[in-house]
Amino acid sequence: MRDVVDIEEQELKELFKLVDKIGNKRYHKLTQQDFETYRKFDYWRYVNGDYECGTTEESKEWVRDHSDWDCPICDRKYSGKGCKTIDHKLPRSQYPWLSMEFKNLWVICQTCNREKGEMHWYEYERYVLAKYPDLYDAVKAARPNQLLQSLKDSST
Repeated sequence: MRDVVDIEEQELKELFKLVDKIGNKRYHKLTQQDFETYRKFDYWRYVNGDYECGTTEESKEWVRDHSDWDCPICDRKYSGKGCKTIDHKLPRSQYPWLSMEFKNLWVICQTCNREKGEMHWYEYERYVLAKYPDLYDAVKAARPNQLLQSLKDSST
């Protein structure tokens, strides 16, 4: 079993190494459109507050369509954890052009969002595995595989 975990860990590490390389290359050549996308998310996004508040009807609807009653990480009811928040799996500070890429967004509770902060997904998975091993499967299941593959494919 440990060998399987080590192989998965190595594959994940290699994938994120490649994604970081692609990300750094793109980050250092940000376009005006990248900044506009970043700012557009500020308008679109869900604003933290009580229950279903948001800046636009579209963002509120997206949150309703992409969440249920419980946070996918800690499995606790949103109502008892502050509220729902929209989080970027790959941080927009490092990947601003992915700000409005819906494969990069998920709805999590405010507490889990604060704890994740600006961690890169790979770093976050390792953090959860070390600190909350019982929550790791939920985080691993939410891994942005399609998004990572699309970044990888765009480099070839």
